[in-house]
Amino acid sequence: MISASLIQAAEGDANPLLPNPWEALVVVLGFLVLFYVVQKWIVPAFEKSYQARTEAIEGGLNEAEKAKAEAEAMKAEYEKNLGDARAEASRMREEARAEGAQIVAEHKEKAAAEAARITEQAQQQIAAERASAAHSLKAEVGSLATQLASRIVGEALEDDTRSQRVVDRFLADLDADQAAQAGQTGAAQ
Repeated sequence: MISASLIQAAEGDANPLLPNPWEALVVVLGFLVLFYVVQKWIVPAFEKSYQARTEAIEGGLNEAEKAKAEAEAMKAEYEKNLGDARAEASRMREEARAEGAQIVAEHKEKAAAEAARITEQAQQQIAAERASAAHSLKAEVGSLATQLASRIVGEALEDDTRSQRVVDRFLADLDADQAAQAGQTGAAQ
């Protein structure tokens, strides 16, 4: 057994502020072994992990940039197509309005031509009916005038030539009276 005096003597020589050289050597050797292990296997594993993570982040950023660029290109194309569609719709509306106005103008023109044709046809028909009525009235008035004259005179006016002259003279006087009345009415207005 080690005697207490020997332990005391060994302890007496040692300075408590200075480390034991053997303990310092073991600690330094342990640190160097640990440093070697960390440098050899742990640091490269961390570096590989950091590198993979960095690449993944950069790849994600690149993909995000590409997606953003594609989205902007699609948005620009969409806006261009939308503008083109709006311009086309506007052009089609203007064409439809122009065609509508042209159709309306054509229909108005056709209606005016039809109205003019109907009016002209009606005036011709009225003129024909008036001439027919005038001719019929002249014949009837002539016949009545001849009968009346024969009653007044007391002689029969059977001679067609003579009765025709009497009727023509009577109608001429009647026309002259109507023309004079029309002239006075026109002057009064």
